[in-house]
Amino acid sequence: MPQPPFKVRAVIFDLDETLIEEETSNDASVLAAGGIALARHGVDPVALLTALRKRSRELFLAGPMIDYCRNIGISTREALWGTFAGDDPSLAQLRQWVPTYRLLSWTAALSDLGIDDRALAAEMAEFFAIDRSRRHVVFAESERVLHELKKDFRLALITNGAPDIQGAKIDGSNLASFFETMIISGGYGFGKPDRRIFQLVLEGLQVDAHEAVMIGDSLNRDIGGARDAGIRTIWINRYHRTLDETHPIPDFELTDLRDLPKLLTRAG
Repeated sequence: MPQPPFKVRAVIFDLDETLIEEETSNDASVLAAGGIALARHGVDPVALLTALRKRSRELFLAGPMIDYCRNIGISTREALWGTFAGDDPSLAQLRQWVPTYRLLSWTAALSDLGIDDRALAAEMAEFFAIDRSRRHVVFAESERVLHELKKDFRLALITNGAPDIQGAKIDGSNLASFFETMIISGGYGFGKPDRRIFQLVLEGLQVDAHEAVMIGDSLNRDIGGARDAGIRTIWINRYHRTLDETHPIPDFELTDLRDLPKLLTRAG
């Protein structure tokens, strides 16, 4: 592993797919909900998962809150389970829209599999929202790595999304105690890759950009945003994606967090 050409005082982490498993948790909750359709109509839960991905995405992208959701980083799947509590007028609009969105998503997914059962769709939508809100799986190495890094570095978290959703993930994963500063984009009205959110975390940590490093899985939001803010970057590429000329280039790449302490200790 090469010697990093920078000194580090602070380490800033992304949350979803960096420290905790997001997509696999979503899939597990959909499959659990699909068990109801399997029992009632013999529906294949995996086929239902595929149909729900397609239909929920279509409805989400065509919905009235897409610009707001993109701005602060609320995903299609999160709109299927979050409560979106808060006083922000946009959150209030989202709260009003998501019940319709959820019912239509599950109804359309069932319809794609030849099932016309609106009551079942409503039941599954509620089941999924409850199950997903309780399912917070931490990657196997996350706690050990954070514990090791906390001895030598100031740690912070920047995560895009609605305050209630990301707060539930942080609480459910029991990771909050590792961080001096935690910033959730929905509390500010803008998110990664906006350089303002990186500036907020630097101010909270009382470090300069050149003294920090950003750890994340999203090339555009984490790597590109941090780079534009003058922060060095380490890309967590768990799923072996390929970089091309359209992507921001990270300073370093790891397939998981296990070698992060070694890399940063050599940098510090």
